[in-house]
Amino acid sequence: MTVQVRAPGARGSSGRRRRYAGLVVGVAAVLAAVTACGNGGSGSGAQGGFQPVQQTGGKITVWVDSTRLPAAQLYQKQHPSVQMDIVTYDGDANGSNYLQTKVSLFNRTRSGWPDVVFSSQNNEATWAVQAGFTAPLNKGQIPEATLSGWTAGANDPCTVEGTLYCLRNDLAQTVLWYNAPLMQSWGYQVPKTWEEYQALGQRVATEHPGYLVGTAGDNFTPEIYLWASKCGANEITGPKSVKVTTTSPNCTRMASLLDTLVKNRTMSTSSVFSSDFAKNAADKILMMPGPSWFGGSVFQESFKTPAGQVAAAPLPQWAGDPSPSVGNVGGGTWLLSAHSANLKDATDFLTWVTTSDEYQGKVSPGYPAYAAAAKTWLAKQSSSKYYANDIAAPLQAAAPQVWPGWGYGQFSQEAIWASTVTPGLTAGKTIVSMLPEWQTAITNYARSNGYEVSQ
Repeated sequence: MTVQVRAPGARGSSGRRRRYAGLVVGVAAVLAAVTACGNGGSGSGAQGGFQPVQQTGGKITVWVDSTRLPAAQLYQKQHPSVQMDIVTYDGDANGSNYLQTKVSLFNRTRSGWPDVVFSSQNNEATWAVQAGFTAPLNKGQIPEATLSGWTAGANDPCTVEGTLYCLRNDLAQTVLWYNAPLMQSWGYQVPKTWEEYQALGQRVATEHPGYLVGTAGDNFTPEIYLWASKCGANEITGPKSVKVTTTSPNCTRMASLLDTLVKNRTMSTSSVFSSDFAKNAADKILMMPGPSWFGGSVFQESFKTPAGQVAAAPLPQWAGDPSPSVGNVGGGTWLLSAHSANLKDATDFLTWVTTSDEYQGKVSPGYPAYAAAAKTWLAKQSSSKYYANDIAAPLQAAAPQVWPGWGYGQFSQEAIWASTVTPGLTAGKTIVSMLPEWQTAITNYARSNGYEVSQ
């Protein structure tokens, strides 16, 4: 059985094009003094003392977005003995907070909780643990031998004081996408450092005006560039505390690079999802830093870039930096309800949907967080003959390099950037000049969400 619900006013998720407005990051030790009480539902009880509700078996209810609907349907087909209600909802796209709102209602009415939920956001643990909604997974529910199969760091947003409360579905690590035939015909070398990247952008402005080496026009621009540069704009330091520093050298060096390339017009200020960009710039891309899903979602599906042109390389690094770092733009999570009366079937589905080659390796649109499935997924990309090189090596190398200093909190860096920096950029201001304003805006957003802010 499949039904649909929808958050009023929210746009639906569309695979790798998910808008990541609620994409805020956390580290393993956040939310001290929160709880995961399986039989309470109100957030009371000891965090490590999960006590399941009475296990009566029966039908499990699974909430998915439209992109993950095929996953639930495939599981049902392969497991006909498992009774399921499959419900489609917006997946918390655009930071709609639909799931949190509904869980709050279910906690008051003491009924209605789904057994398993997919969310397009990575920050659900910041409220779901305290609300007593999500069950611990590394306390006997799922074997450690299985949990150890995730890419290093992938489940950090799901980990609270050593306890795992959700599983990462896919990753969105950033790499450098580029047009291989153009690079070769123009005699350019793929840049290995950000200094080389900027220098090449300056050459392109002179030698091939109109061509682009990137775009700064999307709301997730800070997650591609500033995050990769180890800019401390979003360091979650505790349950409700964050350190915000946007004017450090790690921030200003990347902001200055962007300003230089915006000024010489090799860095676009339009969104890759705008009709303007697709019409006027899609065929003028020499290079573009972006997440793993850019290859299929942006170049192949949106831009209709012909096969044999798009290639991937490691994201440039700052010269002399011994620790490679990349950003992240997306990825989703699966949560197991602490209120499930059929943990056996719910856990089996949760494990299957996050680890199976049948879905993650062969059907999932995004780079799987589960390492073995990622290998199958990459082999599928290679067999498609779409890419100009083997994209496996740079994507695999970047997966564990997502810089952990950019945290997963309850406020949206994308929303802040969109309301603070993007209008100024459109008006001709430099990003460097707006860094203090950006810091003030982050501070205000964080405090409005109950965070103590340090600098």
